[in-house]
Amino acid sequence: MNFIISGKNIEVTAGLKDAIEQKLGKLERYFTPETEIIVTLSVEKERQKIEVTIPVKGNIIRSEQTSNDMYVSIDLVEEVIERQLRKYKNKLVARSQGHPTASAPGGSSFKKEFFESEDESPEDDEIRIVRTKKFGIKPMYPEDACIQMELLGHSFFVFSNAETDEVNVVYKRKDGSFGLIEPEFS
Repeated sequence: MNFIISGKNIEVTAGLKDAIEQKLGKLERYFTPETEIIVTLSVEKERQKIEVTIPVKGNIIRSEQTSNDMYVSIDLVEEVIERQLRKYKNKLVARSQGHPTASAPGGSSFKKEFFESEDESPEDDEIRIVRTKKFGIKPMYPEDACIQMELLGHSFFVFSNAETDEVNVVYKRKDGSFGLIEPEFS
């Protein structure tokens, strides 16, 4: 695995680099040697943040963890990525079993052992939709959707944008500001 480690408002010391390579090096059993792991460390006030991005064929495995200690953040991000990999593996295996002619699921980013290893708790990582909700969508402006979201006490709100006639989502960001998600069809 190729580590690409950078820092924002923090010097990437040899100790941090070793901790990252040791912790995330545990993932080596899943990936081919050419796989890139992009790591960005940053510090804002008391917050020590690590962002890890692993591009795999057709997808991105990503986690961002923040704590008041960078070494704790590194531990947390490794646990989250392990959990994501188990979920991703179950999805790929299920997809390949549905297609008898499929070769190694997920393309060339993963080692064969990744698919052959046993999961400790496959039921816990299974994605299940436990509730479906239907509601009428009326056209409104993004600012009005933010007000409606606040009134409902939700962290996101789906609406039909009166300006574009497309389904959009507004959401509350960690810093208290709002975000807008618009569809982009490729």
